[in-house]
Amino acid sequence: MRILLVEDERRIADFIRKGLSECGYAVDVAYDGEEALDWPEAAEFDIIILDVMLPVRDGIEVCRELRRRRVRTPILMLTARDAVEDRVRGLDSGADDYLVKPFAFAELLARLRALARREPSVSGTRLQAGDLVLDTATREVSRQGRSISLTSKEYALLEHLMRHPNQVLTRTMIAEHVWNYDFDNATNVIDVHIRNLRRKIDDPFPRKLIHTVRGAGYRISDRQPA
Repeated sequence: MRILLVEDERRIADFIRKGLSECGYAVDVAYDGEEALDWPEAAEFDIIILDVMLPVRDGIEVCRELRRRRVRTPILMLTARDAVEDRVRGLDSGADDYLVKPFAFAELLARLRALARREPSVSGTRLQAGDLVLDTATREVSRQGRSISLTSKEYALLEHLMRHPNQVLTRTMIAEHVWNYDFDNATNVIDVHIRNLRRKIDDPFPRKLIHTVRGAGYRISDRQPA
């Protein structure tokens, strides 16, 4: 998934960005409230992590403005404040969840997974395409009971495909959710990762799940092409 992290303390922002990147998330960072409002105009995000205490515009104001602009991306608010009134203000401004600093990184990941499960096509932590199973909580991937080892980026790509079963995803759509703003979509990096995924999840099995839609992109499906 692609995440917008809005955090003005660069040490904290770097820590969160690094941790999320290691878990396979694509992360873009904004350091003040005004910059936070610019990012959703330029790119589509799956989740926004929004600190409350920000320069220029605070997180509450940013959240209200995003909702006024009809940005429906799930928002997880971060703050050092732990008063009930502050949590209520954050949720009433349009946030979907709230996490008080300091927090355990494992809890941040769990809350991100919970927000992702609110997508209409997602239920629980288990994604499945035919006999291929991906567990978003344990990050385990298996097919026919056989464990499959993936790199972080391969895992992120496969998760994105499996969150949109039977749908054609263009290279641009994949790049926007699996890589961050710095990614050069003119390269063949996506095709290379698709080939690597096929070697691991398709080549050892007779039934193929990742399909190329010529001139369009890729899709994962248990339905075989006509």
